[in-house]
Amino acid sequence: MDSSGTDEGRVAVLFPIMGVVFMAFLVIGLAMPVLPLHVHHGLGLGTFVVGLVAGSQFAAALVSRMWAGSHADSRGAKGAVVAGLLAASAAGLLYLLSLHFVGMPAVSVTILLLGRALLGAGESFIITGAQTWGLALAGPRSTGKVLALMGTAMYAAFALGAPVGTMLYARYGFVAIALATTLMPLGTLLIAAPVQRAAATTRAHARITNVIAAVWVPGVGLALASVGFGAITAFVALLFAARGWTAWPAFTLFAFAFILARVCLGHLADTAGGAKVALVFVLIEAAGQGLIWLAPSSAMALIGAALTGFGYSLVYPGFGVEAVRRAPPQSRGLAMGAYTAFLDLTLGLASPALGLIGAVAGLNAVFLVSMLTVLCAAPIAMRLLAAPLKPNRIFGARCLEGR
Repeated sequence: MDSSGTDEGRVAVLFPIMGVVFMAFLVIGLAMPVLPLHVHHGLGLGTFVVGLVAGSQFAAALVSRMWAGSHADSRGAKGAVVAGLLAASAAGLLYLLSLHFVGMPAVSVTILLLGRALLGAGESFIITGAQTWGLALAGPRSTGKVLALMGTAMYAAFALGAPVGTMLYARYGFVAIALATTLMPLGTLLIAAPVQRAAATTRAHARITNVIAAVWVPGVGLALASVGFGAITAFVALLFAARGWTAWPAFTLFAFAFILARVCLGHLADTAGGAKVALVFVLIEAAGQGLIWLAPSSAMALIGAALTGFGYSLVYPGFGVEAVRRAPPQSRGLAMGAYTAFLDLTLGLASPALGLIGAVAGLNAVFLVSMLTVLCAAPIAMRLLAAPLKPNRIFGARCLEGR
């Protein structure tokens, strides 16, 4: 028996997990606007290397995502989050080590790449574990809300981290970012410790191939739409710097608009349908990328960043609801890992590719290509709308929000 009151009570237990996600991703937010500047200006390396450094985190997250999902299902989601926090702290130590070799840029950036890779693995365990933890505590009726709330915590961290990271970098240099990356995940362990543990799954797991077969269509939609996010994280700071504009407001407005949409509209994927929500918000995201491409002034570019964040905000839970509904109910952690791996694949490949485009055609061309790629996610959403979920073809009707 279920009730909306019970559902709301279950959702309330997610807030401590959101606190863990917020603190964990604050270290990524701190580095987001300054890492391209450190690599490009501090080490004197080109835009392709900037894209490579940015993308290495997501490539490592891709490699570890299935492992993280399986770990969350079999050994408990909380343990996956703790393991991710420890990996993130170790990444900070590698950041610090890279600073001892700034006179040898190739060596310094190689160590930095290793740190970014370790941070990517840590991020994979943290967010996959947190999502699985939340789904276990709140229940499948709240799939869209769980994904929306975890994303809200993540992008709130980006919104705060961007200006703070910019100020720390201006005053103390990249060493401040490295120290924060080392120490903050260790402090976050204190938040995670008292939070209710979700039991590990004891039922037999579906095969990975079956899980991928269930989630690949919404996963491809997510992958295409996420190129816009990759363009913002890796190249908007360089675009603004090249034009003499202050970069951190672009990150903050992106994150603020993202959070606003999640807070006000996060329920839509559960109530209106994931595919329908994904279609509408993909178009908004693409419009934002187009504005950045065409922007003659910082004001228009900032509007574009805000529209990108507002649009991308509900793409992930929109396609995510479709993915979870199609997945085996006993393997939701693995399903979230497989689904989010499509995001990692895009960011791991797209950032270096966009870097090459920027080097050849200019930084604003990055956002033209991104806009066109994001638009390609719209037919995926329309395909999901045209082929609605059929309970007899899914791994158990129990995953259909109690239906």
